Amino acid sequence: MPVNLPTNLLRSFVAIVDTGSMLNASEKVFVTQSALSLQIKRLEELLQQPLFHRDGRRLTLTPSGDLMLDYARKVLNLHDEAVAAVAAGNFAGPARIGMVQDFAEMLLTGVLARFAELHPEAQIYSRIAGTAELLGQLDRRQLDVVVGFAAPNDPAAVAHADMAWYGEAALLDRDPVPIAVLEPPCRFREAAIRALEDAGRPYRIAVETPNLTTLRAAVRAGLGITARTHLFLQDEALEHTALPPLPRVSCILRTGTALDAATGRLAELVRETVTSG
Repeated sequence: MPVNLPTNLLRSFVAIVDTGSMLNASEKVFVTQSALSLQIKRLEELLQQPLFHRDGRRLTLTPSGDLMLDYARKVLNLHDEAVAAVAAGNFAGPARIGMVQDFAEMLLTGVLARFAELHPEAQIYSRIAGTAELLGQLDRRQLDVVVGFAAPNDPAAVAHADMAWYGEAALLDRDPVPIAVLEPPCRFREAAIRALEDAGRPYRIAVETPNLTTLRAAVRAGLGITARTHLFLQDEALEHTALPPLPRVSCILRTGTALDAATGRLAELVRETVTSG
C-alpha cells in the first residue's frame, strides 16, 4: 500500500526550511512548537527517513530531507491549485501578503483590517522582509501579493517617492558624518553610500541594523543620519543640507499569476492604499 502524506505535515516541513527555525515556522503554520515537532516526527516515521540533522536547536536537512523538500513544494503547489480551481472563486485562504517594513503600519492597520471585514472567515499570512527576499518567495509561490521598493523604471511600479535625508541637523557638522543603515541588501543603504562617495563626503556607519524600528529609534536618538522616504519619519526630513541629492524610488506591487477573487481584491486594496499614500 502506498504511504499517504498529509499535506499539513508537508506544509509544516516546508515552513521550517523556509523560516529557518521551529519558532518561526510555528508562527507561520499556527501551531505550537511542540505540535510542530510531533508533526515532523510523524512525517519521518511515514517516510522511514530522517529529514533533519539536529544539533541543539539548529536544524539542517539530511540528503533525504533535501530530496523531499522539492517534492513537498510540488505537492503543496498542486494541492493549492486544485483547491482554488474547485472553489471557483470561493475564498479558502490563506491570503499571503509580503511587505517591506516601511509599509507595515499603513497596510496592517488599514488594508488588512478592511480585507478582514470583507472576508471575515479569511486567514491572512503576513510576511515582513526585504524586497529581494519577498520577490523570491513570490517566485516560489509562497506569497500571493508583494509590496516593496525598486528602481524608478521598474514595470511593477504603482507609485514613486523621493528619497530624503533624515536625522539631527547637528550631525552634519561632524567629519566624517555618522550614518545609520539597514543591513544589506538594502536599496536605501546603497543609495546613501553611493551619493556620499560620489560627492566625496566622508562618512562612517554608526548604526547598522536589520530592523526598521531600530533604525528609526537610532535616528531619533541622534546616532546617525539615514536615507529613506516620507514613510520613514513624516515631515522630519532634513532640508537645505550640504548632503548630496538622492535618487527617487518606486513602490512596486507584484502578484502571483493565479489569484482567487478574494486575494485579487486584497491586491486591489493594497494598490489603492499605496497609490494614495
